[in-house]
Amino acid sequence: APGELVGYRAMMVSVSDLAAMGATPIQLLVAMTLEEKDKNWALEVAGGMAEAARTTGGAILGGNLARGPRSITISVHGSCRPEEVLHRNGAAVGDGVYVTGPLGSSAAAVAAQCLDDLDDPRTRRYFRPQARIAAGVALRSIATSCIDISDGLLQDLGHICKASGVGAELVSAEIPIGEGASLDHALHGGDDYELLFTTASAASDLDAVRIGTIVEETGIRLDGVPVAIKGYQHFL
Repeated sequence: APGELVGYRAMMVSVSDLAAMGATPIQLLVAMTLEEKDKNWALEVAGGMAEAARTTGGAILGGNLARGPRSITISVHGSCRPEEVLHRNGAAVGDGVYVTGPLGSSAAAVAAQCLDDLDDPRTRRYFRPQARIAAGVALRSIATSCIDISDGLLQDLGHICKASGVGAELVSAEIPIGEGASLDHALHGGDDYELLFTTASAASDLDAVRIGTIVEETGIRLDGVPVAIKGYQHFL
């Protein structure tokens, strides 16, 4: 993939973790190793990172460049008042379950093996996700729990349910499906970086879609049927 897309994606998905906690980005640090001197590629990556940083409001303050297996490591630092930090363990029975945008397009791009087709909308979604910083800030006062969808809707919702000691009922017809994606991509695929949150409020002032409800019985049910909680596995 072009270096600028690699850099943009690497930075944006890292900053997304700040959005999921209601934090605003402050400083961003980058460490990169290259197998051989590749100034042009490194500059492309840096350009993509800089664009992403400007978009999120953070500043790249430094880092390190060294020889080694090609690798990019990003450390993101943000700010939020302690009482406003969004956690995973506050979802309560009766809360609505919401997402901030359509899901599944990135997973569809991987499944279709079309990441070399930069004109495909699924590929653009994969390489140019958007960290939902503004949404995270807006959720500080109303969300009972929040996470960004990196590993799949069901798996990340499972993290919230486990931390909160609750379950969830989802309605498949309400889940927003991304361009070129299927419901399966949306449920299990990940790489969307939309925010998944719960709230007792109507959330009518936010650009978000209600997809279900938090319930007392543990586990996740889709249209009333229990579903396996699965998504991206980091260590397989």
